[in-house]
Amino acid sequence: MKPIIEFKDFSFQYFSQKNPTLKNINLTINQGEKVLICGLSGSGKSTLGNCINGLIPFVYEGEVSGQCIIDGKDQSKMSVPELSKIVGTVLQDSDGQFVGLTVGEDIAFAMENDCVDVKSMHDRVLDISKKICIEDLLEKVPGELSGGQKQRVSLAGVMVDDVKILLFDEPLANLDPATGKNTIELIDEISKETGATIVIIEHRIEDVLHRHVDRVILFEDGEIKADTTPDKLLASNILIESGIREPLYISACKFADVSVKEENFPSDINKFTLNGLEKENIKVWVKENAPSQKEKGEVVLKLDNLNFSYDGLKPNVKDVSFEVYKGEMLAIVGKNGAGKSTISKLLSGFLKLDSGNIYLNGKGIGGDTIFERGQKIGLVLQNSNQMICNTMIFDEVAYGLKNMKVPETEIKERVEEVLKVCGLYPFRNWPISALSYGQRKRVTIASIIVMKPDIIILDEPTAGQDFRHYTEIMNFLKSLNKLGQTIIMITHDMHLMLEYCDRCVTILDGEKIFDGSCAEVLVNDDIVEKANLKKTSLYMLAEMVDEDPIALTESYINAERRNRNEG
Repeated sequence: MKPIIEFKDFSFQYFSQKNPTLKNINLTINQGEKVLICGLSGSGKSTLGNCINGLIPFVYEGEVSGQCIIDGKDQSKMSVPELSKIVGTVLQDSDGQFVGLTVGEDIAFAMENDCVDVKSMHDRVLDISKKICIEDLLEKVPGELSGGQKQRVSLAGVMVDDVKILLFDEPLANLDPATGKNTIELIDEISKETGATIVIIEHRIEDVLHRHVDRVILFEDGEIKADTTPDKLLASNILIESGIREPLYISACKFADVSVKEENFPSDINKFTLNGLEKENIKVWVKENAPSQKEKGEVVLKLDNLNFSYDGLKPNVKDVSFEVYKGEMLAIVGKNGAGKSTISKLLSGFLKLDSGNIYLNGKGIGGDTIFERGQKIGLVLQNSNQMICNTMIFDEVAYGLKNMKVPETEIKERVEEVLKVCGLYPFRNWPISALSYGQRKRVTIASIIVMKPDIIILDEPTAGQDFRHYTEIMNFLKSLNKLGQTIIMITHDMHLMLEYCDRCVTILDGEKIFDGSCAEVLVNDDIVEKANLKKTSLYMLAEMVDEDPIALTESYINAERRNRNEG
């Protein structure tokens, strides 16, 4: 096979960094290969991607040694326009990639720069849009599309040049489960149809392995720790050792002391094989790990027939009613645009109800101001930067208390106490800009819990984070929950919901369509389809061993939580 991407003794160090981000990389990716690049945040995987598409060294400057060769040419001697004809990049944030006023204009942008005649341009746009099923969106405004539609438009925009390499930078971030699944299927279809080399940078390994990949390249501390087939990788313990999540069905097998072997095709749940004894071991494990029933606490929050519309015409929230119990960790799930975030804004007072009532500890709070509501129900946004308004950590956490006119001595005591709980006390005099993404998320959570609210609402608390940082934040939240803090999480992450939440409320087109256990919702075919969720691989494993999928899923949850507590 012909090499199309080559790194030879390649190292790179950003001018702003003390140490190299990439260290002596030797890597060859052949034409037509489909490769997954994974690793923790800061491991070097995104930096490698930026070398492939030319952002390094043309946008992000630094010290380079060794060679990066793209399609037989030294990358450092190529221009960005020249590279863009070979490498098409689909960014994690599709909105940051749009330049046209309509979908059609956006797809045609590259051809307009190349002065392609209008008829050829129109024909090419129509041809590409048909291939990826967006021909009916050409007159739409990109910003009005769903997450999955935006991904397709971004892909079309880089496909018009017939690029040889398609680079996807965390394509699953911020997508609901079903849309993420469809995105991986679309990438696979494009791979087969065009023969392009596909490079996917993503830490959600199980989701990417929904379709075949040729190789998985694992980065750790700027070096390649593994470059192997998916089957060989999953038959080893390399992912766990590197702090990366394994597929759920692989973890379940290991919990049940079932050996995962390369020859059993562990990378594909549809091909994965188990013998009779191994199946029996899993059935015994399910019985031994049946969870005990958790008693409900007192009702702390009650939503009573909430109704809301942004424009007064189309209802965005319709007759939503449910209760939240003290000390509970509740998940609110549903597809993009279902109304989940709108409900959180209604609860926190940023939006005003058209009708209905909200009761906190049995008392209606509809007449409270946003400031009064914020002291009782704290909302942590997905993007920490949208909440931070101070330079220093201590000042940011103290900000709400100062607005509440709390005495300075009490502010100091409460802030220091919360910083200790959040693991931020050693950094109390640091600027926020010096913190990692996960630490900044903790600062925003600390700034809420210092006001001692009855309820904390978190919007996608782990979006875009690798498994290690995800676990760090979730263990911290669970520790607060064990102290009696009631937590509501809005999430697309079904793994998070299963492993940490007590209950799940599912929203579809502004209406509640499910309220029950997290295991139950993911085995309900009707709810899964309507709400753009997807059955987990635990469901498929249950079918394989002829076990009740709810029982197996609940046993996995119980074993995972026990394993986490022991760890």
